[in-house]
Amino acid sequence: MSSTTQSIGLATFRYEERGFAHRAVKVLPGEFYVADDETPIVTVLGSCVAVCLRDSTIGVGGMNHFLLPDGGDSGLADSAGRYGVNAMEMLINELVKRGAVRRRLEAKIFGGGQVMRNFTSLNVGERNAEFTKNFLRTEDIPILSEDLLDVHPRKVCFIAKTGRAFVKKLAAVEPSLVQQERQYQKTLVSKPVAGDIELF
Repeated sequence: MSSTTQSIGLATFRYEERGFAHRAVKVLPGEFYVADDETPIVTVLGSCVAVCLRDSTIGVGGMNHFLLPDGGDSGLADSAGRYGVNAMEMLINELVKRGAVRRRLEAKIFGGGQVMRNFTSLNVGERNAEFTKNFLRTEDIPILSEDLLDVHPRKVCFIAKTGRAFVKKLAAVEPSLVQQERQYQKTLVSKPVAGDIELF
C-alpha cells in the first residue's frame, strides 16, 4: 500500500501540530480516521475513550472517539460512530477495507477520565473503559498499552505507520471540553466546532 494513499474516515479537520512534519487530523466525538502514513491522528479526551487499532504487518491503523458504550434505551443505538459498539465496528471495517487483517489487529486505548462531576453517578468513564476492554477481549484483539480512568483529560496522538502513541495528561479541565461532552451526551447528534477543544 502506498504511503501516499489518502486516509478515509469521518474526521476531516486538519491543522499544523508542533513537532510533526505532517499536518495533523483531529478526531472529534463520533468520528474516526484511518491512515497508512505518518499523519498525526489527534484527539482530546475527557470521559470519552479513543481506541487506536493497527495492523503492524502493513502499517495501517486508525483511531475512533466515542462517549458511550451503547445507546441504552435512547433509541439512538444505530447512530453511526456515536457509541462504542458502532465506533469499533466502523473503525475495524474501514481498516479491513484498507487491507488490514482482523486477526492481526492490535490496540492501544485511552481516556475514560472522570472529568465531569455530574457524570459521577453514570460512571461514564468506567463504563467506556469496561466496554472497550470487553469488546477487544471478545474480538481477540490484544491491548498493547492503555491509559484509562483517573480524573485528567488527555491529549492523544497516534501515528498509524509506526504504531507510536503519545499521551499528554492535561492538568486542568478545559471548560470547553466539559461543555462539549455534556452537550454531546445530551444530543448525540450535533458536532462541536473544532476550535472548541483546541487545547494545544
